[in-house]
Amino acid sequence: MPKFSFANPSFLLGAFTAVALCALPAQAQAPRPGQPAPGPGQVQPSGPAGQSPRAQPPAQAGQAAQEQPRPPAPPKPYKPIPVTLAQPYNDPSFAAFRKQLSDIANRKDRAALARLVVRSFFWMGEKGDKADKKKSGIDNLAAAIDLDNADGSGWQSLAEAADEATLQAVPEHKGIMCAPAIPKFDEMAADQMAKDTGTDPSEWGYPNKPDVEVHAAAKADAPVIEKLGLHLVRVMLEQPAAGAPEPPFLRVVTPSGKVGFVAEQLVSSLEADQLCYVKDATGWKIAGFAGEG
Repeated sequence: MPKFSFANPSFLLGAFTAVALCALPAQAQAPRPGQPAPGPGQVQPSGPAGQSPRAQPPAQAGQAAQEQPRPPAPPKPYKPIPVTLAQPYNDPSFAAFRKQLSDIANRKDRAALARLVVRSFFWMGEKGDKADKKKSGIDNLAAAIDLDNADGSGWQSLAEAADEATLQAVPEHKGIMCAPAIPKFDEMAADQMAKDTGTDPSEWGYPNKPDVEVHAAAKADAPVIEKLGLHLVRVMLEQPAAGAPEPPFLRVVTPSGKVGFVAEQLVSSLEADQLCYVKDATGWKIAGFAGEG
């Protein structure tokens, strides 16, 4: 599930209409013979240790100011914009591939994984393809998802990707399918809503089921103040302390303008990293990754 994280807006795609792979360059097309929050860009310190922004040269100070996240807009009511959740991809061969990928992730079997990665693996980031074309597909995948992290988080990410049953086609690039699929919604209305509320696309997500309970406090037994339908919902992201675990609840703004808390696993982000696949004569393969890694 695409999770929320505190991101620097300058690293985000910047509009509801810009989904992860809507503008892949030509080299990201189906492999030559022989693509689930992000992560997102990290907030940079304001200057070298012990040096305040005021003491920096003007160019550096200006750059540091740009890298600082802007304060969130105050909560206000908004018109709910319905979302249609993506359905599981109806192909038994893809289900079998996902099971194979899950087994490999659980075993941490790098050699078996390498056989499922195309040589022309792409890694689409903010500035284009980040894949090192001198390296193998598995080495580029490992770099993209931090597969070699000592804590095993890269393999956990792969297992979570294998659990994702939805796929999103990339119309400009025949054969490339990416997961998770983004839900359908009125993008023009969403753009207008962001302008009306003074928010950034990174502040919006969607419930992954209807009637999600919004609590008055960040605990499961707190009173329910409202329920969310299947529509876009504003999430007021909060930067966690260094080294702190992700909070189990997200602070949200309901369409009525109320501020409450929702269990983190019940709301998905629109700013999701995507693992991309292609199906060739031998079966499904991992074709690339879309995200900053």
